[in-house]
Amino acid sequence: MNVGLPPGTVFGSVCLQSRPSHDAFQSPLRGLERDEMRARIAAAAILCAAAAVGASYSALRGQDTSSAPHSVWDGVYTREQAERGHSLFGQHCAKCHGDALEGGDESPALVGAQFLSDWNELTVGDLFDRIRKSMPADNPGHLSREVSADILAYLLDANAFPAGQTELAHQTEILQQIRIESNKPESKNKK
Repeated sequence: MNVGLPPGTVFGSVCLQSRPSHDAFQSPLRGLERDEMRARIAAAAILCAAAAVGASYSALRGQDTSSAPHSVWDGVYTREQAERGHSLFGQHCAKCHGDALEGGDESPALVGAQFLSDWNELTVGDLFDRIRKSMPADNPGHLSREVSADILAYLLDANAFPAGQTELAHQTEILQQIRIESNKPESKNKK
């Protein structure tokens, strides 16, 4: 009987001892059942987590796969987004890359044949990450995803890639699906 006194306390002629844990009274079979139940719960938790990750990935891909642009020639930004990007470029980029995107002593041009050659066959996601993580040079990583996407829309517009009806996304995973092709593919010429 435990009356709230610490174990080993003498109460009358009876010494109160600590009681064995509840587990000591269970049969080994119950211990195995408990371990099996814990394993099932752990497995269920892992499956639920995997399902959640899968659903998130499917949702992310699902928002862009039905009509996914595969090339910068498919109209991957809007005119309004490019206009916002032009203003943001003036604030964050022009001091190094020039007002006309012509580049400077230590900064590359962001328009023209050399720029297109440098980025040909890469993805819009690659360029987006370069802008987002390393620009501006005097404060790298300062630009938000939204600002980076708007500036990128301006760069695409300045390089004569067509505008479309949907703004350029802010997620690298989506932008990785859009190839930069310096020359318009034949299939796009026939449209």
